[in-house]
Amino acid sequence: MTNFLLQFNPVTQALIATLFTWGVTAAGAALVFITKAVNKKIMDSMLGFAAGVMIAASFWSLLAPGIEMAELLGQIPWLTAAIGFMSGGIFMRLTDKFLPHLHPGLSMDKSEGIKTSWQRSTLLVLAITLHNIPEGLAVGVAFGAVAANLPSATIGGAIALAIGIGIQNFPEGTAVSMPLRREGMTKGKSFFMGQASGIVEPIAGVIGALFVLKMQNILPYALCFAAGAMIFVVVEELIPESQREYKNIDMVTMATMIGFSVMMILDVALG
Repeated sequence: MTNFLLQFNPVTQALIATLFTWGVTAAGAALVFITKAVNKKIMDSMLGFAAGVMIAASFWSLLAPGIEMAELLGQIPWLTAAIGFMSGGIFMRLTDKFLPHLHPGLSMDKSEGIKTSWQRSTLLVLAITLHNIPEGLAVGVAFGAVAANLPSATIGGAIALAIGIGIQNFPEGTAVSMPLRREGMTKGKSFFMGQASGIVEPIAGVIGALFVLKMQNILPYALCFAAGAMIFVVVEELIPESQREYKNIDMVTMATMIGFSVMMILDVALG
């Protein structure tokens, strides 16, 4: 896989990688063709696993390389990391505040963002799309960083990040398509809406790669920004959503730790 990707420029690499992560989202949404519902305990565990993957990716694939790059570029590492990380969180908070969206399992009166007359299905898709913006950016920035020829940015690490993001995208696709199917939407339309939530990843990935290629001095900030955005999603969305059922908390917590371990192994082994 490494040799295959190396024949392309970083933007194309980011596009291929994020098309893969989008494809896994579609695979998760495709469960709607097999069943009308997924066991709540399994779904919560899948979301917990996704949270673990994102936490590990935020440190191993984004924050740590960002801090190392900041030092190599003569910046103040802790300051660069703090500014980038908090900027990512603030960006996601503003997006969460203004973009209309609705989390799965909630009634329409619980929708967030600017009030709108949009349909429930559109709001559900936008909720998962919020997760996918920082994920696509993270993959794009990671592949763009490889072009900077800095020791902490490797093609293996970027691939590991894409694989990890892809794995945790599976339950996110399911989290959109299943509720829509239960509400009476056809299998085909439920699947379409589920996979549509991931279409933003290739777009964000290409933007991220182009951005850091044009402005390499801000690369450490961009990596830490992506990490902050992902941690915001984990703490504000994934963990609370996965732990709504008190009886499932222990299992979900272990699933989160497994997800963290899987992403850590991928990054260390491939990076």
